Amino acid sequence: MSDEIGILRQRTIEAAFAKGVFEEMAAELGAERAREILARAVIKMARAAGAEWAKKAPDGKTDLASFEATLPAWTRDDALRIDVLKRTETEFHFNVTRCRYAETYKAMGIGHLGAVLSCNRDGTFCEGYDPRIKLTRTQTIMGGASHCDFRYRLEK
Repeated sequence: MSDEIGILRQRTIEAAFAKGVFEEMAAELGAERAREILARAVIKMARAAGAEWAKKAPDGKTDLASFEATLPAWTRDDALRIDVLKRTETEFHFNVTRCRYAETYKAMGIGHLGAVLSCNRDGTFCEGYDPRIKLTRTQTIMGGASHCDFRYRLEK
């Protein structure tokens, strides 16, 4: 992993590209339709990325603990600051108290696309990683809240 760029840097590069593509689609199709298309593409990419990460799970066994072990990749470069609230075999709850992804998109002038480019990925990434893992989230920093409330659970 040390040879790879951090996910925050990767998302910044992707966002610069997505911004240009979104602007062209919006000019042709309208902003709402362009956002729908971009959201579908990001969701598909997130599910596929989750499946790829699952292949790296120890002994090929995915569960909430192996999923939690991916967290350093997302927090690398101080991208996210989190407070873990609960950690059991079937539940992993935390709040994100700082999101540099949101800060980066805002600085790039695409804060309005931040949820599509980032937040959209979270639920489908975990399902691609292990379909038994479900995310419940009621608020995000990207959406203007003081924190993001991530509540993962492992279903039987």
